[in-house]
Amino acid sequence: FITADALALPAEPLASDSLNAGADLVAVSGDKLLGGPQAGIILGTSELMDLLRQNPLCRALRVDKVTLAGLEATLQLYRDPAQALESVPTLRMLGNTPEALGKRCEQLAAELKGLGVGSSIVKSEGRVGGGTYPGVKLPGFALALDGPHGAEVLAMHLRNGDPPVVTRIVDKRVFIDLRTVLPGQENDLVRRVRDASNEGSSS
Repeated sequence: FITADALALPAEPLASDSLNAGADLVAVSGDKLLGGPQAGIILGTSELMDLLRQNPLCRALRVDKVTLAGLEATLQLYRDPAQALESVPTLRMLGNTPEALGKRCEQLAAELKGLGVGSSIVKSEGRVGGGTYPGVKLPGFALALDGPHGAEVLAMHLRNGDPPVVTRIVDKRVFIDLRTVLPGQENDLVRRVRDASNEGSSS
């Protein structure tokens, strides 16, 4: 598996660490940091696992075959940590360095400038969230946009378009965090910013 060190995050025990330390049962999420489908995973001793299988709730709470297939495909990626860091979207987002984010911002800012849309590159802090790292900050960079009719209007047009672009407003400017923009989505993002800016100008 991939340790927190590989993502420059504070150290947290893996499920295997807890089991090796003597825990009889460990419950983890299949989604969140693991990056798979939404599911609960229980690991532990065979005796306790047998008891859980006999519980009437086991049948009601069991996952379907699609979820199992998605979870299996995700876990297969972890056989090669380098592949997991590249292929699991959650890990890829967490592994983005400030330098890489800054370069992506520069490229998109240049494209937007060519379309007549002004933007600037600003320092930004994302957050991991979830139960494991609720307050951990992720330093990086974001694109900051000034809407012709204010940040609220521009953010609304971005949010209501296709595909929707979810932003945040900081100091009356619209921030787009490229950490959550996957490779291959840049063209759609540029198009949406251009269209939303034009909509704001004509409203």
